[in-house]
Amino acid sequence: MLHSKPIDASALDLQERVVEVRRVTKVVKGGRNFRFAALVVVGDENGHVGIGSGKAMEVPDAIRKAVEDAKKNLITVPMVGTTIPHEVNGHFGAGKILIMPAAEGTGVIAGGPARAVLELAGLKDVRAKSLGSNNPRNMVNATIEGLSTLKTAEEIARLRGKKVEELLG
Repeated sequence: MLHSKPIDASALDLQERVVEVRRVTKVVKGGRNFRFAALVVVGDENGHVGIGSGKAMEVPDAIRKAVEDAKKNLITVPMVGTTIPHEVNGHFGAGKILIMPAAEGTGVIAGGPARAVLELAGLKDVRAKSLGSNNPRNMVNATIEGLSTLKTAEEIARLRGKKVEELLG
């Protein structure tokens, strides 16, 4: 992930949402071995969100492992009020997503896996459109990748060595 300093997950009040539970099979000499793979999103609805995956023989164990993994992969999402600072494209594998800021009162307009990430990040007014694959794992990763590339006007001004007023005109 692209955050500068690690985020202490224990200090945050994190909620979790299971995006996908899938039964995976390994064919061996004696037959088939079944396991469960879980994809989970965690967030505090206040600008922090992370995704994780886990695999185990039982569903609850897979979910627990996925939550632990997600807590290690938290990112900070810059927000302007209840939306994002600017439009952004996220892309991971064949999954592509366009995330756009929206006026207050719009709500979260997004497909299933992307909606979970955006809601747990704390965004209230945002629009998203899935442009590529609708595979949940790729959509969630594309959404996280897009959110991690967001920058606020203050950050851009600092990078360019200018004041915010000079940028905005």
